[in-house]
Amino acid sequence: MKQLALLLMSGAALSLAAFSGTAGAGDRYGQRPPVVLSPDLTAPWVMQLRGQAAPRGGVVYRTQPKAVRSVIRQPRAQRVQRRQVTNASLAAPRVKPKPASQIDQRFLPQTVSYSGSEKPGTIIINTSERYLYHVMANGQARRYGVGVGKEGHAWSGTEKITRKAEWPDWRPPAEMIKRVREKEGRILPAHMKGGPENPLGARALYLGSTLYRIHGTNQPWTIGKAVSSGCIRMRNQDVTELYERAKVGAKVIVL
Repeated sequence: MKQLALLLMSGAALSLAAFSGTAGAGDRYGQRPPVVLSPDLTAPWVMQLRGQAAPRGGVVYRTQPKAVRSVIRQPRAQRVQRRQVTNASLAAPRVKPKPASQIDQRFLPQTVSYSGSEKPGTIIINTSERYLYHVMANGQARRYGVGVGKEGHAWSGTEKITRKAEWPDWRPPAEMIKRVREKEGRILPAHMKGGPENPLGARALYLGSTLYRIHGTNQPWTIGKAVSSGCIRMRNQDVTELYERAKVGAKVIVL
């Protein structure tokens, strides 16, 4: 027993001597052993303090999960259909608005048959149809679309062309100035020099001793309508043609 005790003591002394050897000055700069992260640091309760769940395997790679962008692709059939609709929309022609100066095609000038008894050179105005007929020879007449007097200002009768004028001046009668001011709130000028802005247009054919005329207009879209104060309106190009055809003294019949 005494020998066994001596052997144990001597072994312990050798082990202690091995670990208690004097350390060199350069040992602190030697290669350190690798750092191993203890699994205990990845315990669920520790990871909850960091605001994230414990990863599997006990290894932490980052503090925040990497954002993954999800790409949602539509089925090919839907993509093709949308592309076809888009292409169709781009290819569709644009519908241009109808110009205000354009009138109904039926009111454009044309030569028609005439079987009445009036002599060539006579002008017949049918206010209900909105047509003016200039009777020609050989059973024909030149027909034009016109604008006529609005309700309360329409009239009928027989007159003669007493005067013709190019780019006539406009002198609205006093009663017209008063009526427009009271009913429409507009102030008409006592006199307006002839020109493109003049309501009488390019030409005027004066009827007898009345205040009525056959004249042009700077509002061609009113042709075919009842809009005037009794005068007969025509497009500027149409009244210019009639001006060249009609003679002073010609009979004018308003129906």
